[in-house]
Amino acid sequence: MKLHAMRRNGSGGYVTFGSMWRRGECAAEAANRNQFALVDAQGRHVDVQSRITAYWPDGSVKWAAHTADAAKLGDRAEITLADHPSPIDDDHSQHVTDDGTTITIASGRSTVTIDRSTHRIFESFVVDGRTVAANGTEVLELEDPNAGEHEGDLVRRTAFTGRVDEIELESEGPLATVIKYTGIHVADDGTERLPFIIRMTVGFDADRLDFQHTFIYDGDENHDFLKGLGVRFESPMTGKPYNRHVRFEGDHGTIHECLAQLLTWKPVIPSHLYEDQQAGRLIHPSDEAGETIDASGVLNQTANSDSDNEKVETVLKDMPWWDEYHMVQNAPSHFAITKKTADEQVCRITTLHGNRTRGGASFGSEAGSVMVAVKDFWQKYPTGYTFTGLTTDVATATVWLWSPDAAAMDFRHYAQDGYQWAYYEGYDYKGADPVGIACTNEFSIAAGPVPIPDDETLLAFSKAVDKPEQYLADPEYYHELGAFGRWSLPERGTEMENWIEDQLERAIAFYEKEIDLRNWYGMFDYGDIMHSYDSARHQWRYDMGGFAWDNAELVPTYWMWYAFLRTGREDIFDMASKLCRHVSEVDVYHLGRYKGLGSRHNVRHWGCPCKEARISMAGHHRVYYFLTGDRRFEDLFDELGDVEQTFFEKDPLGDWYDKDSMVYPAHARSGPDWSSLCSDWMTQLERTNSPKFLNKIQTGIDDIKAMDLQLNSGVDMEFDPATCHLRFINNESTGGVHLAICQGAPEVWIEMKDLVDDPDWPKMVADFGRFYFLPHEQVVEESHGALKDRAYPFPFFASAIGAYAAEYYGDKAIARKVWKYLIHALMDSADHTGFDTVTLHNVGNQAELEEVPWENPWFKTNFVAQWCLNAIVTLDFIRDDAPKTLAEADELTAGLGADTQRKS
Repeated sequence: MKLHAMRRNGSGGYVTFGSMWRRGECAAEAANRNQFALVDAQGRHVDVQSRITAYWPDGSVKWAAHTADAAKLGDRAEITLADHPSPIDDDHSQHVTDDGTTITIASGRSTVTIDRSTHRIFESFVVDGRTVAANGTEVLELEDPNAGEHEGDLVRRTAFTGRVDEIELESEGPLATVIKYTGIHVADDGTERLPFIIRMTVGFDADRLDFQHTFIYDGDENHDFLKGLGVRFESPMTGKPYNRHVRFEGDHGTIHECLAQLLTWKPVIPSHLYEDQQAGRLIHPSDEAGETIDASGVLNQTANSDSDNEKVETVLKDMPWWDEYHMVQNAPSHFAITKKTADEQVCRITTLHGNRTRGGASFGSEAGSVMVAVKDFWQKYPTGYTFTGLTTDVATATVWLWSPDAAAMDFRHYAQDGYQWAYYEGYDYKGADPVGIACTNEFSIAAGPVPIPDDETLLAFSKAVDKPEQYLADPEYYHELGAFGRWSLPERGTEMENWIEDQLERAIAFYEKEIDLRNWYGMFDYGDIMHSYDSARHQWRYDMGGFAWDNAELVPTYWMWYAFLRTGREDIFDMASKLCRHVSEVDVYHLGRYKGLGSRHNVRHWGCPCKEARISMAGHHRVYYFLTGDRRFEDLFDELGDVEQTFFEKDPLGDWYDKDSMVYPAHARSGPDWSSLCSDWMTQLERTNSPKFLNKIQTGIDDIKAMDLQLNSGVDMEFDPATCHLRFINNESTGGVHLAICQGAPEVWIEMKDLVDDPDWPKMVADFGRFYFLPHEQVVEESHGALKDRAYPFPFFASAIGAYAAEYYGDKAIARKVWKYLIHALMDSADHTGFDTVTLHNVGNQAELEEVPWENPWFKTNFVAQWCLNAIVTLDFIRDDAPKTLAEADELTAGLGADTQRKS
């Protein structure tokens, strides 16, 4: 498999990337013997550490994850199978020892020590014999705004310290070791809050530690507001205060200061000492010539170095020493740096206000420096750092993932009621519950030079943390292997293809701009997009119940990932991966009564009463996981392996059916409920090759196969979570047949056929797609009257599955009808505007605002995601049946009215 660097931004360090293999090409036994070989563009061997991440049904390797040094790989590389791979020399390998109490990772230049008995993350991180960081500990601050007898009487803040309860050597290899920590934060009185999962990666010969920090909210929303969250460590400091420095990344370049700046009024210090100090060089006044100013103001040089040293020592006693620095990004467009002396009874003074910083920071002394950086620093505000004790022998650094210098996070809902009809909130009762939601953040700690890194070093480090290199195959390779189902490659051979590709590009470009224009940032919001637009306010409906945050409604995840796979574009990868991270953490419950389910769209991400498997399903994240090998998603997939058990307590249709008349204890619509469960089971089947998950899928297929109309039966079905059996009850659907296919089901079912060797399954899927586009009288005839009252609304939602049916049966009539509805859904005017924008002036707090004319009531993110996704998939099945020109498209869609998309 040939690879290329996606970013080509020069960021180094160890990176992990995925490789895909044809069925039967790579035997699992060979992969387990690490017979993968990696070479750069010049054919030179590059050390690689590998693991299997997915299997084909025959047990051969489907996906593997590989870790290697990006600096050695360069822009192009190739991963192959070798009969006799070159072993990694023992002198260039990590050595991990674990005696049950202490874990020691000896890794070339660096050594990491972990003591299980202290319940900390690490005891020491030593690079080139110097202790860079020690005593790594999680920290938490919660704020209770209602701590008094009456609400609002007293605000109480409580500090917690992390307690690591379990340490697992999750990955141990010659190039990288991953330590997984699970624990919880504990207050002095024993109160426990916010469980955490932290992964620490140590790379061979690397001068940095990489952390992935996940926490889960388990507090009382009325009393446990998040005020501060991070990781704290210590670092030795030595030498004079004038040789101690801090450097922070700003909007442009860096901000550098010394703790005792040798710019004085009286006595005057030699100017070149101050210049050297500001240049980040160690200074030794006793080795320098001095300067004096006589009574007439004339500058005189003197060779009396002892005198200069005395002057420096004198002014040190008569100047402030800046012992403490704070940096906070408290808004998407504001950060601040403040500092103070060690005296507790003094104020902080402001060093700088800025807009957006990538967040690199460092401090150091004659002992050397430490660098820290947080991925997505300004985007996931309020982030920050606190460096204290800088003038002492041991400095303390806190990497804040939620800075206490910002307002506390209030997890309460925006209302005490649900607004089912007016604001589309799902049900009339309030369903907001933050208990169980999570958030994952990433940061790194690295050794720096003496006494402080220069601009280039710090900026290169923060870039490597923020934008690590990603190695990929070309889109043509993934397409050829059928990675993640069926999707098309871009082609522009006809006028119609040009128009479709233009719309796909415009849709991505519009949302890219909206993310920044609307400031969709912050720890709990970043990655998500909004659901519906209000053209009167020129604002998204952020305050209107089920029209606010999208929460993966109608699978924009699939749209963005397919858009990336077909183009390989870095900007789309970043959009999709941020959305993926958000949905998998904030929109999903990871503990409590809803564990494994997600929340439907709402003003608060966890606000909707509908808790459903379609929001949490693995399909949203499969592309990201298999391309990056991100182990956090292994936790999530494991949570979903038996998520059907939640249906006992949270029946998706529990408010619609009388429980006393049911045979099975719950319900599952063929889509999106059962299809989402299939996505979860399919992912676990690939990852584990366990028949348990194949049996769950096959049980449902067999039950549907036995129904008179197979997938056209239902959509509502009874479901037994204990056995995964489905039971036909009627041919009705509580929400409409379109719900069976607009939330990822076609993509799941089409990909699933390659993992489930059931010869009837492809035809069952094709028949559902065919029925969607049959004339009503033919539906009635073929169903023997069973579907005489069924409508097939929003036919463009069914374009992908209809195109699948057209290819399966070779049916040109269905293909023509699929294109007819899909094109008309967007191009319903003679000017063919599509996703074109108009520019408005002085509205929406913008001098110029680009706005899509959102005229149709269903023209929203749901529409955009489904139109783009269906266009991408449909092109792969029936490209040759599409009109060649816009005039042909006009002729094809002639006579379709504005309400056509609501019925078939």
